[in-house]
Amino acid sequence: MESFLLGALNPIAFTLGPIEVHWYGIIIASAVVLAVYFSVREGKRRGIIEDDVYDMLLWALPFSIVSARAYYVIFQWSYYSRHLNEIYRIWDGGIAIYGALIGALITVVVFCRKRMIPPMLMLDVIAPTVIMAQGIGRWGNFMNQEAYGAVTSLAFLQKLYIPSFIIQQMNIQGAYRQPTFLYESIWDLAGFVLLLCLRRREHLFKRGEVFFSYVLWYAFGRFFIEQMRTDSLMLGALRVSQWLSLFLFVGAIAVWILRRYWKPLEPWYVEGITKFDK
Repeated sequence: MESFLLGALNPIAFTLGPIEVHWYGIIIASAVVLAVYFSVREGKRRGIIEDDVYDMLLWALPFSIVSARAYYVIFQWSYYSRHLNEIYRIWDGGIAIYGALIGALITVVVFCRKRMIPPMLMLDVIAPTVIMAQGIGRWGNFMNQEAYGAVTSLAFLQKLYIPSFIIQQMNIQGAYRQPTFLYESIWDLAGFVLLLCLRRREHLFKRGEVFFSYVLWYAFGRFFIEQMRTDSLMLGALRVSQWLSLFLFVGAIAVWILRRYWKPLEPWYVEGITKFDK
């Protein structure tokens, strides 16, 4: 029981003079590096050259960060309208993953069109690594004590058989909270493993369908996990992210079915770039 007497973990990893380096930033940066590494390896197998992946990242990363912060600020405008000087402070947390995904998706499509790379193939290549990065990135929320759920009891958390340092970090403002960051991290990493196991199977995924599988998996899990969170913006009977998850889930299924009907000759994912793409 002594471990439960410890305080919350320090969100600041170290300082360089007046600069504070937060664990949040370190974790997010580490997730991005791993995602790029795995994307480059898979891209080579599908005929996408390494430099194209790096160049895409140089465009997608800043746009996704800006759109992620903009999404969060827009839906928290009642607060930020009174604290304009905090809008840019992303190292304190407060970036919305759906905002990042929207910004990254637009950037990838535009970039691929200009480089004459099939956009859906690029999305297939990076989709598993994106959900991996999302799973790792949730630990940045953990360090900042955010993205948590409703009040619960110490006994409930102990029954989950999770490490004591996670339980203690979920003691927020004098009450234990549901570790929804952990639920989503596990769900995302499970999706990453599943996509890795399935995506290279012959005659399973047409081009674009690895990406649709990612959307379906993430949206399904996020819909239910979001219900447990207490820091989400409501829109009618559901939270904003739940509405978006529902839209993406239904939309991905619809597009998947329609593409199979309208484009029966679409290449298989494992074929990579074909002579018809050149």
